Amino acid sequence: MYQALYRKYRPQTFDDVVGQMAVSQTLKTQLQSGRLSHAYLFTGSRGTGKTSTAKILAKAVNCENPQDGNPCNRCKSCLAIDSGSCMDVLEIDAASNNGVDNVRDLRDDAIYSPSQVKMRVYIIDEVHMLSISAFNALLKIIEEPPEHLLFILATTELHKVPATILSRCQRFSFRRISQEDIAARLQYVSYQENIELDESAARILARLADGGMRDGLSLLDQCASATTGELTAEKVYACLGIAGIQDCGKLMEAVANQDAKSALSLLNRFYSEGKDMGALLDELASLARDFMIMQSAPDAAIGMLSGVATDEEVKKLATRFTGAQLVRMLEQIQKTAAGFVRSASRRMDVELCLVNLCRPELQLDAESLNVRLSRLEDQIKSGVIAAAAPQITQPKTEPDGDEEYLPVPDDEDAPPAEDAPAADVTQSDAPASFWVELCGEVRKELRPPVSGFFAQSPNSPVQGVMKGDTLLLVCANGFTKQMVDKPEIVELATRKVSAMFGKPIRVKVCDKTEASGKSAQMEQLLQFGREHSDVIHIK
Repeated sequence: MYQALYRKYRPQTFDDVVGQMAVSQTLKTQLQSGRLSHAYLFTGSRGTGKTSTAKILAKAVNCENPQDGNPCNRCKSCLAIDSGSCMDVLEIDAASNNGVDNVRDLRDDAIYSPSQVKMRVYIIDEVHMLSISAFNALLKIIEEPPEHLLFILATTELHKVPATILSRCQRFSFRRISQEDIAARLQYVSYQENIELDESAARILARLADGGMRDGLSLLDQCASATTGELTAEKVYACLGIAGIQDCGKLMEAVANQDAKSALSLLNRFYSEGKDMGALLDELASLARDFMIMQSAPDAAIGMLSGVATDEEVKKLATRFTGAQLVRMLEQIQKTAAGFVRSASRRMDVELCLVNLCRPELQLDAESLNVRLSRLEDQIKSGVIAAAAPQITQPKTEPDGDEEYLPVPDDEDAPPAEDAPAADVTQSDAPASFWVELCGEVRKELRPPVSGFFAQSPNSPVQGVMKGDTLLLVCANGFTKQMVDKPEIVELATRKVSAMFGKPIRVKVCDKTEASGKSAQMEQLLQFGREHSDVIHIK
C-alpha cells in the first residue's frame, strides 16, 4: 500500500528534525544529563515538527540503547512505539477528546505503572481544544505527576492554553522552517523517490509550504503523482491551479499602468485555465508586500521576499507604485479575500477588486484620494508631468478709467477651465517662493489626504495668493474647498504664515470666482457678452 511522503519521511531522531536545532539540542542535552521535566509544551505553526519531536522524545526516554540523546530505533521499545503497539505511549487528539470525562479517564489510568517500557508518556495534540473543565481536571496531575509519567502537550494556538497549564510546563517554540531548508529537504526526498525535481520547482513548493515541512512534502506528493517526467515550475503551477511568476508580474504591471482592460483580460485567461481565485489574491498580496518591503528596506529586502516573483522582477515593478498605492492595494485584496466566505461569485469579486485597483478615481474614500494625490506628486517630481507656467488675465484700463474686457481666444489645445491651476485667477502681492515654504510647513502637521492638497507645484488643488494682509487659499473646485475650509486647517495656515511674515495675517478659503472678485451674475453677463459681441464695455 502506498504511503504518503510526509509519513514515510517523518523524522526518526532529533537530528532528522529540520529547522529546529535549538529545540533538538536542548532536549538531547536533557536526556543525556537525566534532567528531564515532567511536562513539556510544544508550540508553533502547523507542520513544523511538534508531533514528530514528541514521538522522538517518547522513544528516547524509553530507549534501551540511546545514542547521544537520540533513540536507537532498533530496540524492542523503539520498535513498539513506532508501530503503535506500545500501550504505555498514548497519542491523544484533544480536538475529538476534549471533554472532562475523557481527561478524568486519562487521569485514572495515569497512576498505574507502565507495563512495557520505563515511562508512560501521554502526547496530547492540539491541547488548546480542551474545555475549561477538562483543563482543570488535567491541572492537578500535571502539577504533581507520578515519577513514571511524562506529559507532552502540542498546540498551534498558545493563547488559548490557560496560564495555570503554561506555568507547569517547559515550553519550546518551534519556528517556521525557512524556504531554503524546505527546498533542500524536498530535493533529498525527490532523490530517494526517483522524482526529477527542478530547482525552481523546489523553491516554489517551499514557498507554498509557508514554513511547514509537512505541507511541502504533501505538495510534492500531489505534483509528482499528477505529472510525468521532470517536475518543473510550469508543471507545479498547472497542477496546483495557481498563476506563474510571469503571469503575476503581468497582472501587477497592468495595475501599475491603470490598464483595467489588460488586467481583466488576464484574469479571464486565468479563470478559463482553472486558476484558483483565492490563490491568485494571495500571490498579488505577496507581491504588493514584497514591493513595500523593497521600498522601505531596500538593503535587507532580498532576504525577506516571499519568492512569488524573482528578485529582479520585484526590483523592477516596485518602482512603479507609491507607498499609498501599495497600502490601499493590500487593504483592497484582503477585504476581497475575506468576503469569499459569503460570496456567490469569486470571479466577480476579483474582477471588481482589479477594477478598483486600476481605477482609483472610481472611489471617493480618503485612501483612494490619497493614492491619486501621491501618484500625482511622484509624477510631478519625476518630471512626467511638466509644471505649466501660470497665465494671469488682467483687465485693460482705458484712459477714462473704464475697464475693457477682451474676448477669450478659442484655443483647442488649451486645457479645460476647471483643470487650470487655481493661481491663474489672480496675482499675488508677495513673492511666489513664500507659498512653497508655507506648503512644506503646513504638510508637516497635516495627515493624508488633506496634506496632498498642499502640493508644492502650480498644478496643486490649492494655491496661496497674498492680498495685502490676507492669504487667500484658492481651491480648484468645490470638493477641495469643502475639505480645506475647516477651522483646524485655517488656524494652522494662519499660524504658519503669520510666523513667516512676522505680522498677523488673515487666512480665507475661497474658490477661483471668489478670488477674482467676480460674482456669479457678472460671470453670466460676461459669458453672454462673449457670445454676442467681440468687446463689451462695462461702465
